[in-house]
Amino acid sequence: MSDQTDRTYHNFLLQALSPADRQLLSPHLERVPLVLRQSLERANEPFDFVYFPEEGLGSVVAKSQAGTVLEVGLFGRDGMSGSALLQGDDRSPFDCYAQMEGSAARIAVADFKRVLSLSPSLTLLLTRYARSLSLQTGYTALANVQSKFDERLARWLLMVHDRTERDSFAVTHEFLAVMLGVHRPGVTVALQILEGQHMIRSIRGKISITDRERLVAFTRGGYGAAEIEYQRLTGIALSRQKPVMRGLLAL
Repeated sequence: MSDQTDRTYHNFLLQALSPADRQLLSPHLERVPLVLRQSLERANEPFDFVYFPEEGLGSVVAKSQAGTVLEVGLFGRDGMSGSALLQGDDRSPFDCYAQMEGSAARIAVADFKRVLSLSPSLTLLLTRYARSLSLQTGYTALANVQSKFDERLARWLLMVHDRTERDSFAVTHEFLAVMLGVHRPGVTVALQILEGQHMIRSIRGKISITDRERLVAFTRGGYGAAEIEYQRLTGIALSRQKPVMRGLLAL
């Protein structure tokens, strides 16, 4: 824990706290860097810290016994790691690590539990966030089954765009292939499709969003439902614009 005089946070959940809840939580928070591939949760091991990203992204990753890896959850300044703690658990069967560099405010689990015990309103907000993350996972599973890969890629890019302040971000084809469960050539083809329709620009491991509205429409409803649920549950607007609800997939 560090003695911080700057209590202004860029994480949406921390921003949404009441002054009383922020006063309870802030003394236990310390700002730390997020290094690429830094572990935030280790599968089947008790959590040490809860991270509230202010910049950068966390990726929740499932791994099969055969070694197949797939991203099943994504959060940035909209969320937190360790959401299983809000559901009475102290660990997750999934790994979670930083997939983009940045920074976070973190708190030791023991302090986090103590603060939760003192504030029903803090517990309610963070429990609602945990619910929204589980719904995001459900909609991701649905998109994996019903959407073509280029549509899934468009959805993923929009989700990243929502969680960053920039229109451009660094990501490699190899990483996208692993996270989205396809072979690398499939990523290249999908990016060429999106770029050919002038929705993105991709060059040297960097992707820029150039037409967000068309990118949303391209997902054919794969994007939007999880974002609406996040706002319904937390009261925080996540999407940079009102989602296009055309052909919305439903659970």
